[in-house]
Amino acid sequence: MKEEILIQIQKLGGNIDNVKGKSLQEDLQSIEFKHPLYPNDFGDELFGVDEFYTNNLHLYSTDKKAFYNNLLDHFFSDHEIPYGQSFYRNFLFTPFKKDSADFEELDGLVDQHEIRETIVAGDLDFICICYSYGFPDQYFVCLTDPIPENPTVYGTDHEVFFQEINNEGTLEEFFKRFLCKDEFLNIVEHYIENVKTDK
Repeated sequence: MKEEILIQIQKLGGNIDNVKGKSLQEDLQSIEFKHPLYPNDFGDELFGVDEFYTNNLHLYSTDKKAFYNNLLDHFFSDHEIPYGQSFYRNFLFTPFKKDSADFEELDGLVDQHEIRETIVAGDLDFICICYSYGFPDQYFVCLTDPIPENPTVYGTDHEVFFQEINNEGTLEEFFKRFLCKDEFLNIVEHYIENVKTDK
């Protein structure tokens, strides 16, 4: 995996201590995030920020530093409150591999030829790297991608699972879609201090 990808994952708060560079699958499965990932456009909606502010108004009034530390702890904790975020996952999806747990899961929905119109790879063995509340809501990498050091990420949605597949760019580009804690805090702090009108 490209060094730039690992650096970005670390910047986002991911743990790469167990990445050994032996295989794409092992590397992706060894990465850990203990918190959600917030998209670069989080500032467009600021899901949950007004509610957090209202519920912690006393702390904001008495200790802004503690307020913002608590805000970061809340948003970057291991939760699934729908704030428009994504969640890193690393489970295998092998619907075309005989004797695998999900073999033939796509039967009657889509076949290999349709998938290969979008995905250029050898065996169609996938790893889900992320899911979100948006569209598409699941992101995959093909483990036989011709560029394993920076594979293509594909998006699909539970409503059209693998019947519609979008090329989402490279893994490097994918991880650049998200905010690190400092970037997140800058957006939220600017909103509360300069935009929010009822404080």
